[in-house]
Amino acid sequence: MADQLTVEIIAAIKNLAQSENGGRIPVAIGEITADSELTSLGIDSLALADVLWDLEQAYGIRIEMNTADAWSNLKNIGDVVEAVRGLIAKEA
Repeated sequence: MADQLTVEIIAAIKNLAQSENGGRIPVAIGEITADSELTSLGIDSLALADVLWDLEQAYGIRIEMNTADAWSNLKNIGDVVEAVRGLIAKEA
């Protein structure tokens, strides 16, 4: 079972994916989980920058990576969750 942080990040990414795809998630996706790949959700590098900005605001963190680095390091939702978790831990 996913923890609260994972659930919140999945919801944020799902909302963004829906807005990027005209209000719907691609049918082939099914349930969105931590293993869901960002590209399969229609999240491109520009949308990823939006996600990272929203996460910075929501959790009071600063994500110190440019979008190109983020795109190469963050392939699925689980990668995003772990990156945010690590930054939250540093702020505590």
